[in-house]
Amino acid sequence: MIDLEQLARAQQAIVAAGDELYRAGQVPATGGNFSVRLDATHMAVTASGRHKGRLTPADVMVTDFAVTPLGSPQKPSDEARLHGQLYQDRPEAGAVLHTHSRAATVLSRLIEGDTLWLEGFELQKAIEGVASHDTALAVPIVDNDQDIAALAEVARERLRGLDTRAYLIRGHGLYTWARDMSGCLRQVEALDFLFDCELIMRRTR
Repeated sequence: MIDLEQLARAQQAIVAAGDELYRAGQVPATGGNFSVRLDATHMAVTASGRHKGRLTPADVMVTDFAVTPLGSPQKPSDEARLHGQLYQDRPEAGAVLHTHSRAATVLSRLIEGDTLWLEGFELQKAIEGVASHDTALAVPIVDNDQDIAALAEVARERLRGLDTRAYLIRGHGLYTWARDMSGCLRQVEALDFLFDCELIMRRTR
């Protein structure tokens, strides 16, 4: 049984996140998708095709982690599967944000390998689990795939055993997760700043 008060809080958090991230240029057009864990098997997640800057609670639906809708005729985004997978694999994750910023998208295409390493930036400490700028922060990169089931398995294998709170899909965007929506929003803002710094450094080398 879904706790309706908890669901209402999750919906409001997702609506507020959409407004904030759209105004920050993180989710142009209808890009991106957001979710909040409700319990051990369910999440509140944005429905497919919704403009994230104009969300209402009615645009946030409930599914299980396999993305089966619960009591809603709406269709979740195909990429909701990636959210459910993170909740299954990472019990510490309470919220997941997928964004499409320019910096994340461009940088993911510039990196030739499968990992972006960030080191020496004070703002790395905005990421959960990072205590020092001296820490080498790994942001895995996976190749994009329109077959979401295949993409989900590649992402799962790539993240297996890694102590990270984010990954990039090449040419697509960022996935980041935290204990709650507030932490997730902080990480999106911090990571986008770090991606901008990395792009500037690469232009000046």
